[in-house]
Amino acid sequence: MEQLRFKPAWCRPDVLEGVLDLAIEIAREGSEGRRVGALFTLGRSDEVLANSRPLILDPLAGHSPGRTQITNPDLRGTVKELATLDGAFVVTAEGTVVASCRYLDVPSSGVEPGLGLGSRHLAAAAISGHLQIVAVVVSQSGVVRVYCEGKEAAVIDATSGSSSPH
Repeated sequence: MEQLRFKPAWCRPDVLEGVLDLAIEIAREGSEGRRVGALFTLGRSDEVLANSRPLILDPLAGHSPGRTQITNPDLRGTVKELATLDGAFVVTAEGTVVASCRYLDVPSSGVEPGLGLGSRHLAAAAISGHLQIVAVVVSQSGVVRVYCEGKEAAVIDATSGSSSPH
């Protein structure tokens, strides 16, 4: 977490660290040796759900919050498998993963994720700015980007372990 240039005061360090650890693990290992991308939103989960829609029936729906805590080691494999599907994971400020495979539907006008970055980064930057939350993106290239309230807060090269705050 020291690699983050800034983060919202409401953001619990243990929850953010849990999301980042899992994102870095996905970036390094992928799923079954195959590189995958992922997107996590953190905070204001009810508003994220209101500004998104399911892409498939949600495999995490109906599970108890204790089983879907981002820090639960038993959840890691499930999240890595679900990362092979499209859509975002929605994580509460307390660390419960309340949804997966969500299509984020917020305006992206004025959002410039950077050259060479795709729709996952655009969606992350847009929703983090629109709702004033944190979004974490795993690129298939092994890079993890953190967006805090619409701004890029860190770039972590999970393949080399290096990071740079932005």
